[in-house]
Amino acid sequence: MGHTATAQAGSGGLTATEHRLANGLRVVLSEDHLTPVAAVCLWYDVGSRHEVKGRTGLAHLFEHLMFQGSKQVQGNGHFELVQGAGGSLNGTTSFERTNYFETMPTHQLELALWLEADRMGSLLAALDDESMENQRDVVKNERRQRYDNVPYGTAFERLTALAYPDGHPYHHTPIGSMADLDAATLEDARTFFRTYYAPNNAVLSVVGDIDPEETLAWIEKYFGSIPGHDGKPDPRDGTLPDIIGEQLRHVVEEDVPARALMAAYRLPQDGTRACDAADLALTILGGGESSRLHNRLVRRDRTAVAAGFGMLRLAGAPSLGWLDVKTSTGVEVPDIETAVDEELARFAAEGPTAEEMERAQAQLEREWLDRLGTVAGRADELCRYAVLFGDPQLALTAVQRVLEVTADEVQAIAAERLHPDNRAVLVYEPTKADEAAEAAEADQTDSDEEEGTDQ
Repeated sequence: MGHTATAQAGSGGLTATEHRLANGLRVVLSEDHLTPVAAVCLWYDVGSRHEVKGRTGLAHLFEHLMFQGSKQVQGNGHFELVQGAGGSLNGTTSFERTNYFETMPTHQLELALWLEADRMGSLLAALDDESMENQRDVVKNERRQRYDNVPYGTAFERLTALAYPDGHPYHHTPIGSMADLDAATLEDARTFFRTYYAPNNAVLSVVGDIDPEETLAWIEKYFGSIPGHDGKPDPRDGTLPDIIGEQLRHVVEEDVPARALMAAYRLPQDGTRACDAADLALTILGGGESSRLHNRLVRRDRTAVAAGFGMLRLAGAPSLGWLDVKTSTGVEVPDIETAVDEELARFAAEGPTAEEMERAQAQLEREWLDRLGTVAGRADELCRYAVLFGDPQLALTAVQRVLEVTADEVQAIAAERLHPDNRAVLVYEPTKADEAAEAAEADQTDSDEEEGTDQ
């Protein structure tokens, strides 16, 4: 099944065709003959929101296991074959999906398709205790390096746990806990693969310098014989009230370089016009050095060394507006929080200026065009809209939807959502701050005494 590539209004001339194999695999193809490369992107509809209590981190662990060999490709062979052919590759895991991707010289496209099909169809033939233990250790070490042993490393994990209540599918992050990683068994991994790594739970996109008929023939050849699986459970319901209704707060005392104020605001789900309006609001308030919060806290008051406000878009649960402010030396967090709330209240009352709207829309437009302008970025976005919203064509008109949002809509979403009763707050207090202050005071006293002696 497929349909012809017809450029939609607002797509910038970009096109995509959709096809579906008999086993349920959805295929999206997009020609781009500007450079002799092709991107292969495979999204599986599985992420940390599909995990159950006691087995967190399994989706991310399995992302790593997919690079540990399959029936025809042993050990690290997937990396070796792609890189040896002049390509690049990786995989990532989020709350809502796991993806794998390669960018290849055009004449090596068939290799990438064969490699992805081989591990989709035969990974269990190579999955054993040795590969399980190897990648378990890799993931645990990744957790140490990115979360546990770096300043503010657990902030994302702590804030999501605050913003989404216990038992909610987004309460835990994809990295998982050390205890759950230790508890995962080889049979857990095998069951996980059988349940989620099936063609009817995946979308494959190929973008670039391709011959669509030839590419589709290769996909049918390598993926067509892989059986589907009908035992996938529905993801747990992630809906929540629009407003938290109170300010949730947690203070963390750690050895960090500076005090910090971080907050997560509950925002509309991805794929909605309200979500685009919220994205524009956060861009105006905290998206770069021209933003209101940067101008107020960093440039004018000089109470912060960094101030940003970004958005974590989520389709299966409320999105999060992510505030991150690092204080200047000697500045207390309540002073920062007061200034932030003043700026948010002023924005909600007055709305954005015409100049701010134009700048924010141009910024988001540029970011979108950057993604759609590369074969790898476009392949990823086509998969995202197919998996999360059922229609890959939406990726090609996303820029136009952002440009259609009005200033009134941006002001309304800010007034509705960006206030203290709709946020989870994380405050970092350095454990060595008092010691440093005492040492500085002692140094100053010694300096004063020496000057007095000299006199």
